[in-house]
Amino acid sequence: MRSLAVSAALLLLWGLCPIALSCARADVRLFPIPAVSSSKNDGNDVGMIVPALITGPDGDLKYLVAPMVVYNSIVGTRGTVNLFRYEPGGKELRGIASWTERIERKFLLSYVDPGFSNGRYSIGFSAMHFKNATVRFFGLGPTTIEGNESNYTASETRLNWKFGVYANEVTQIAVSQRLLHMQSIQQGATELPFSGDIFPDAPGVGGATVLGQRISFHYDTRNNLVTPTDGMAVTAYAELNYNFHRGADPLYSRYGLEIKKMFASESKRAILVIRGDLQATLGSDVPFYEQSSLGGQNNLRGFGVDRYIDKQLIAFSIEERIHILRTRLAGVIADFEIAPFIDTGQVFNSFKNVSFKDYRITPGVGFRGIIRPNVVGRIDYGFSKEGGAIFAGLDFPY
Repeated sequence: MRSLAVSAALLLLWGLCPIALSCARADVRLFPIPAVSSSKNDGNDVGMIVPALITGPDGDLKYLVAPMVVYNSIVGTRGTVNLFRYEPGGKELRGIASWTERIERKFLLSYVDPGFSNGRYSIGFSAMHFKNATVRFFGLGPTTIEGNESNYTASETRLNWKFGVYANEVTQIAVSQRLLHMQSIQQGATELPFSGDIFPDAPGVGGATVLGQRISFHYDTRNNLVTPTDGMAVTAYAELNYNFHRGADPLYSRYGLEIKKMFASESKRAILVIRGDLQATLGSDVPFYEQSSLGGQNNLRGFGVDRYIDKQLIAFSIEERIHILRTRLAGVIADFEIAPFIDTGQVFNSFKNVSFKDYRITPGVGFRGIIRPNVVGRIDYGFSKEGGAIFAGLDFPY
């Protein structure tokens, strides 16, 4: 396989059962979990995660503290501390600090409240800095070849805020702003050629400082945001950006439309999910990491992350989530699903260049464990002409 990213997802699913039991007892529990993963991009990980779960008197989970130490075959030993605070109404405070022996760093602080001021508004803030030493770049366009694979270190700082107003229970209008500072791309940690040498003229190689303003429309009739079984979600946005980096054309805009629709059987043992995604970027000198991309755990799952990059994107996915087992584990009800899927899509420079021959198709199958209403663990395998990819995560792909 060209990309293998199976981490501790199954072990996490196993760990979620005693987590639920501890919540019922309103106490503190520790659950050491082995952390093992292997990825074409990120190398091999071996280590340990020790989540500590703190619950309130009512049994609700209040805090999750998860220190982790792993050894990575590319960047060495990594120490990470994850802190989550949960409050009623979907409020969440999240903090992550990670330090790796070679190059990589990550610091994140975020807060979201989807029901601010008695549910009339939603708010969110986040600040993040990271250095990722295993990023891949194949060039721009829908016909880039596997032999052009290169690697670089991305060093980014991001600040974001978002404020939304509910027009009714299912409709929200939101405004948001973001600041992105990307340093000049640096030598990566792998033996692949350096992206700056292979693609010296790619926009954004020398860095970027971008200030963006977005207005977005959200329509969502799904019966749950994390583990939905029915409904529809539509998101549309328009964004204006200014790049302060010298020598670049400063202004560019981005637009997007995503539609997700679920068709459930009467028993809800089979759920058909269809997703369409359209993205457009207008302007010159748009940094390549600011453009649309295909590949990864949420679209075109047979390829690695950011396998295809260009200004515009069209993508479609169809997935049949089939219930295969419901069982009680350590006092909680767990559902298990198998989910065959097909992802397709293409990137392109302008809409006049759209061609059926440039569409990539990746069939595959997913396996999911669900503890409703708040927990999803999944493993997806997608097949492609480059060998396929496996992705693990703690959410649905869409």
